[in-house]
Order: sequence, then structure tokens, then C-alpha cells
Amino acid sequence: MLPLTNRSKVVVKKEMSLSEKIYLPAIISGMMITFSHFFKKKPTIQYPEQTREFSAIWRGQHVLKRDEIGAERCTSCGLCAVACPAEAITMTSAERKPGEEHLYREEKYAATYEINMLRCIFCGDCEDACPKEAIFLTDRKVDSEYNRGLFTYGKDILVEGIEKEKRIDVTKRQTPEVLEFKKHKEFDHNVVFEKKK
Repeated sequence: MLPLTNRSKVVVKKEMSLSEKIYLPAIISGMMITFSHFFKKKPTIQYPEQTREFSAIWRGQHVLKRDEIGAERCTSCGLCAVACPAEAITMTSAERKPGEEHLYREEKYAATYEINMLRCIFCGDCEDACPKEAIFLTDRKVDSEYNRGLFTYGKDILVEGIEKEKRIDVTKRQTPEVLEFKKHKEFDHNVVFEKKK
């Protein structure tokens, strides 16, 4: 009879020795492994008294950044929502009104911006897709809640404060290549150009 695949193996049924039949050597070797773990360092961390060290580029809660003068960077282009594999980001666009130049960087802005933190997988694709460097993942932890509705974060939670001391440092999230690219003014893609009158 021909085998169905070329991956089939021939099973050899050999006779067990006396030591294998009484299982005593296998039991002793298993117990030696178990007892050796008693003398190793415990991996358990006593939270909240102790906290685990996180990487400098650990992906935590999102932040919507402001520019140097305090205006929101997000232009509601939707690239972050398209790039999100979990479809956790939703937004609605609005037009900037006269006199709101100090609030919003460009003519179009996100009137609402929401991230469903229960769906988010913290992959960082939104951060990579944003052409205006408006969204970043920070080292902040997402707080635990008892109500599922509280996990939909809006602009009231995501947008950083206007004051300089309330700004969130995201320079560690940027690779050395990106920081080197930003030094060249001829490649500056993230500048608001003033209209000439």
C-alpha cells in the first residue's frame, strides 16, 4: 500500500527496559527539576508596591500633540483610522472658523476624535501613518475601569495641555533616523506656511 504523503514516519515499537517500566528514574528526574525551581529568583513582582521597568519606547496610552504655539496638529485626514488594523479610531472633520487660528493648525481639524481602547492593540500604526506628527503612543498606562463606555477616549483625554509643563515628551518614540531627517529644513514636511497677502 502506497503512503498518502511523503511525510509519513515508520513507527518502531521497541520493548521497554526494566527501569522504563517502573518509571522511577523519570519520576526522580522530574522531581529534581521541580526542586531546582525553589532556589531560583522569584519572577513575581508585588504590584502595586513594586512596578516592572518598561522600555523607553513602550507603547501606552495615545496622545494628540500640539505644535509650538499650542494649536492642535491633527487635520482629520483619517490616515490613522485607515491604518488601524483594529478599526479603533473614529473622527469627524470640521472647518476652522476665523479667529480660531490659535486653536487649530490648519483649515480642517478633528471636531471629534475617539479611540476605543478596548479594541486598540497598541501596534503604533496610527503613529506611523500620521503625516502631521499629531498622534503618538506614550509611556502612560490606560487606567482600568468597571464600565465599558469609559474606555472610549475622546479629545478631552487624548489632547495634551496647552501649557508647556503639561506637554508630553515623545522624543524617545522617534527613531534616530527620523530625528536626523527633521534636521534638514529642505525636507521639512510639517510646517504651516503663512498665506501671503
